[in-house]
Amino acid sequence: MGDLRVVVSGGSAAGGVLELISEACRRGWTVDVTATKNALEFMDPSEVARASGRPIRTTYKFAADGTRISPPADAMIVAPATFNTINKLANGIADTYPLSSMADVIGRGVPTVLVPAVNEPLAARRPFRRSLDELRAEGVRVLFGPVDGWLPGSSAPFPWIKALDLVEDVFGLTRMDSRASMGA
Repeated sequence: MGDLRVVVSGGSAAGGVLELISEACRRGWTVDVTATKNALEFMDPSEVARASGRPIRTTYKFAADGTRISPPADAMIVAPATFNTINKLANGIADTYPLSSMADVIGRGVPTVLVPAVNEPLAARRPFRRSLDELRAEGVRVLFGPVDGWLPGSSAPFPWIKALDLVEDVFGLTRMDSRASMGA
């Protein structure tokens, strides 16, 4: 399929990223994970590296010979995306490797799906809503709201597979409907 960049920011949902990695690999993607330092507190980095077959990127490091460690992304999923990550990204603040990486991938026009993980009070803030609008205007597919079945503070399982389905839809790829694979 190509290289799928998965960018994980802090929050309890980050612990479920193995579900996305496993399904993406099963579908033929190579997966390259970038994580914020806070995200590392919610996941087992060695398990994530084992599942993806690559180390998690958190810094601007290059290989010893000066080449890129991560291949150029063919698609990107940003999930869970925190309030802070979303607002910084939308406003062009790239003060960490994950933010700089996301800005670069979006700037290249790479198909991107972003899944916010915020509570209701944060989702109600005007700066947050404006940031989602800005990201949508740049072509980012934001999986959020009643139409997507993913609401702020939702107790539903985090929509990892729906995000993967949306990336593949942007690519126009044929895929097995995730509901069918879950017996629904």
